[in-house]
Amino acid sequence: MPHTALTPVFVGLRTGLHLLFVGLAALVIARAVLVPSDIGVAVVVLAVVLLATYAAGAVSHRGGRVASVLWLALLSLEWVALLWLTPEAAYLVFPLFFLYLHLLGRGGGSAAILVSTVVAIGALGLHGGWSVGGVIGPLVGAGVALLIGLGYQALAREAQQREALMQELLDTRGQLAATERESGMLAERARLAREIHDTLAQGLSSIQMLLHAAERADPGRPGIEHIRLARETAAANLADARRFIRELTPPDLDDRGLGGALRRLAAEQWVPQGLAVEVRVPDAVDLPMPVQTALLRIAQGAVANVLQHAHATRATIRLDLRRETDGEHLRFTVADDGAGFDPAAASAASRGRSDSFGLQATRERVDQLGGVLTVESAPRAGTVLTVELALEPLA
Repeated sequence: MPHTALTPVFVGLRTGLHLLFVGLAALVIARAVLVPSDIGVAVVVLAVVLLATYAAGAVSHRGGRVASVLWLALLSLEWVALLWLTPEAAYLVFPLFFLYLHLLGRGGGSAAILVSTVVAIGALGLHGGWSVGGVIGPLVGAGVALLIGLGYQALAREAQQREALMQELLDTRGQLAATERESGMLAERARLAREIHDTLAQGLSSIQMLLHAAERADPGRPGIEHIRLARETAAANLADARRFIRELTPPDLDDRGLGGALRRLAAEQWVPQGLAVEVRVPDAVDLPMPVQTALLRIAQGAVANVLQHAHATRATIRLDLRRETDGEHLRFTVADDGAGFDPAAASAASRGRSDSFGLQATRERVDQLGGVLTVESAPRAGTVLTVELALEPLA
């Protein structure tokens, strides 16, 4: 079993079981030595053999299930033989109960406990006569062992579930960190592209135009070759600046803009998977690059979710811009005709699960832009994901 917070508990229980078995076997040996009889030597030898068999199985506990069952059967036969010789061996049935449950499972272990209890009661009756204690004692021991064994199994299952949940949380945290890094890198790249475009590229373009005007105004003036060289240098630097902008801009948006990038994704990725996607986004929409990048990633995540869960045949991606007194606003929607769901129930059921990570990442992208994300859906009524965002206020 992998190491968990409950591993010390399991180790303590197993150690206690080993000590209990050894102690009870030692009690049988001590009884045979202190109270001499004709079968004392046989009892001691058989008890030692039983201990050796138990130790061999405890040390080589990594064998397969068949080997474990054979070892348990041999141990049980040796116990029955020892019980035939001395009634004190009946006490050894208690640790055997736990072995039956552990190795045979709930059904097989319970049946083995029942059979061994009947054998112990019968042996006590044959050795010392029938009594209430000889019947009730093994029955009570069997009941207690059954409850403890089942509790141990439940605890082990809970430990495995906790370990799986912890690993899932760690994986989700890693995905979230990777997405945050990607978002930060994209935002920084877009910011640098915008700064280069608005400052360096614009300045070089102005310098080139001014030098070109000076060159045309007096083409025969002294030093015209220096003006021409300065213009050509400015033109070369402007080309470099524009190349930097293209490299910094997300490749999906560099040539086509948001609308073109979405249509390309629809034609190359989404339609071949059986989803007809209608893109109602202008090609020449004038939006800041961080906003276009975020909307592109939001659309990709939403459509991926539609393909995975919604069983839809059609989806629509739409961008609407409107001017208001406080500035320009956009409304970005991704709608599908899929199975839909109950958003409230899904939110409660997905809390703490990694399959809600896509929607969580979308919310974080929208929050970073200062917008509002809403999800409208109902069973068998499709889903509409909407992003409301205020752009830069009007001057």
